[in-house]
Amino acid sequence: MDQIKLADSIYYLGFNDRRTHLFENMWPIPYGIAYNSYLINDEKVALIDTVEHQFIDDYFEKIDNILHGKKVDYLIVNHMEPDHSGALKAIIGKYPDITVVGNKKTFDLIDNFYQKTEHSMVVDDGTCLNLGKNVLQFQMIPMVHWPETMVTFDETEQILFSGDAFGSFGTLDGGVFDDELNLQFYEEESMRYFTNVVGKYCLQTSNALKKLSSFKIRMIGAAHGPVWRTDLNWILSRYKKWSNYKTDAGVVIVYGSMYGNTEKMAEVIARQLSKNGVKNIRIYDASKTHVSYIISDIFKYKGLIVGAPTYNLGLFPPVNAFLNDIADMKIKDHYLGLFGNYSWSGGAVKKLKCFAEKMKWEMVDAAVEEKSRLKVEKYEQCLHLADAMAAKIL
Repeated sequence: MDQIKLADSIYYLGFNDRRTHLFENMWPIPYGIAYNSYLINDEKVALIDTVEHQFIDDYFEKIDNILHGKKVDYLIVNHMEPDHSGALKAIIGKYPDITVVGNKKTFDLIDNFYQKTEHSMVVDDGTCLNLGKNVLQFQMIPMVHWPETMVTFDETEQILFSGDAFGSFGTLDGGVFDDELNLQFYEEESMRYFTNVVGKYCLQTSNALKKLSSFKIRMIGAAHGPVWRTDLNWILSRYKKWSNYKTDAGVVIVYGSMYGNTEKMAEVIARQLSKNGVKNIRIYDASKTHVSYIISDIFKYKGLIVGAPTYNLGLFPPVNAFLNDIADMKIKDHYLGLFGNYSWSGGAVKKLKCFAEKMKWEMVDAAVEEKSRLKVEKYEQCLHLADAMAAKIL
C-alpha cells in the first residue's frame, strides 16, 4: 500500500469524500472534499486529528500498515468538529492507553460529543511535547473557526499542522502536495472554503496569521485540501488578503424578480457599469444561486448592488434570506447600491435600507424604486447608480 510522507517519520493519512453534497449540510461541494489526518512515527507515536466517521475502517488499515503493531501514544486534537474528530472514540477504543492532547475547551467538547477521556494532556500556548526526534509545540488560534481551535507545530521538521486554517474544498485527485496539483482549480474552492466556513472570523484569522508569522514554517498540513510544501505563499497571501477584507475592483449584483421587472433594472445597471469600464461584474438571481458562491464573490469584489421586489408588503424572501446571511457574516468595508420594485404597495426598498444601516457600508447613491415596469425616470436613476458605483471602485 502506497505510503505518503511529509518527512522521514511523518505520514499523510487522508481520504477523499466524493459522495457528500453539502459540507456541514449547508455548503455545496460539487467537487467533494478531502479529510486529512497525520501520523508521526517516532519513539512515541502521535496522531494529529482523525477523519470523518465513514472512513474509520480504512483509516485503521492505513495506521496498521505503518505501525505494524506499535501502539499510538498520543492523539492530538487541533479541532473538535466531527469531520476531524469522527474517529476519536474508535481510536480510544483501539488504543485504551492513548493520551488525548488538547486545550481546556477541547476537553469540554470531547465530554459532550463523545466521552470523558481517561488519559489527557491539557496544553496552552507554547506547551511542547517531545516524541523523541520530533518536538511538537502548540499554539491557540481560537475562533478559526471554533473556540477550541489550535495548531501543532513540529519544530524538528518545521511543519505546521493547521487544522481548518489554510484548507480548501475539493478532493485531492491523485496529487496531495501543492506542487503535484493544478492550483488553478483550488483558486475558487479555497476561497469559497474560507469565505463560507471561516469568513465570519476574519479578525481572529488575521490575528492567528500574525501570531504564526514568527515561526519558520517549511510545510503546512491542513485538515482539508492540499499539503503545502513548495509555494506556501500561495495560500498564506490569500488568507492575509481575505482576512483583511482586501478586494478587487468589481461589482456583485444580487437581485430577486418575480415577473422580470426587477431583473431588467439589474441588467440596465450592469450594462452601465460595463460602459464605465468595470470588467468584473457578477449578476446573481437570489432565487437560483446558492449563497455560498455569492458570499465568495462579495469577499472578492468591492461593490455590492442589491435589488428586490416587494412581496407581501416586505422583502422578496430569497433576497431577504441572502441579506440575513451576509449580515451574519459581518463582512466589512464595501460600497453598496440598492434598487427595488413594487406593483401595488412598497416595502422592499425600506427593508433594503434597514440592511444598509445594519452593515454600515457606504451607500454610493440613493436607492432606486420603480413601480411595475421600468420607465424613463427610474431608468435614468439606474444609470446614475451604476455611474456612482463605478466612480467609487475604479
